[in-house]
Amino acid sequence: MVKAYSQEYVYKHPWERVTSASWRKFADPENKRTLSHILEVDTLNRKLDSQSGKLYTTRAITIHAPGPWFVRKIIGQDICHCVESTVVDAQLRSMQLNTRNISLQKFVEVVEKIQYVPHPDNPDGWTVCRQETSIQIKPLSALASMAEKIEQRCAEKFLQNSAKGREVMERICKYLEAESGGISL
Repeated sequence: MVKAYSQEYVYKHPWERVTSASWRKFADPENKRTLSHILEVDTLNRKLDSQSGKLYTTRAITIHAPGPWFVRKIIGQDICHCVESTVVDAQLRSMQLNTRNISLQKFVEVVEKIQYVPHPDNPDGWTVCRQETSIQIKPLSALASMAEKIEQRCAEKFLQNSAKGREVMERICKYLEAESGGISL
């Protein structure tokens, strides 16, 4: 059984500001309370392809393991390590992030894909964020109803964390907007 969801959100900010906010999302100390499930973020690799002009970045993200407390008790771990691969194409104004867990894979597999592109109705002023997430609890697939309930609880937690992430992104975008206008907050 796999629990999957997708959501779309429109930032009323230009693509350049939203993608700048995405890079600052985990670095800003003010966001630590809101994103308390994020324990550490390290850049592993960053490469600018001079031919295509695309920026490729790989980051390691350590999070407080999602899901119900009893699942964390069963697996004996409170943290989960993830890898985020990002491709920014400034010419096409596209930023794509793909994140997946690399620890706890024998218990749960989580894949998240996020894309930021200019909004078709207002490409210079707004940005569309499309997010797709899939969660699969592995050892419980024989116990389908229990696995489904756990996947649902995990999905609910991911949706809550997504909302927190959007809140942080909005706050950073407003800060960047004020900064670009010469106004200090």
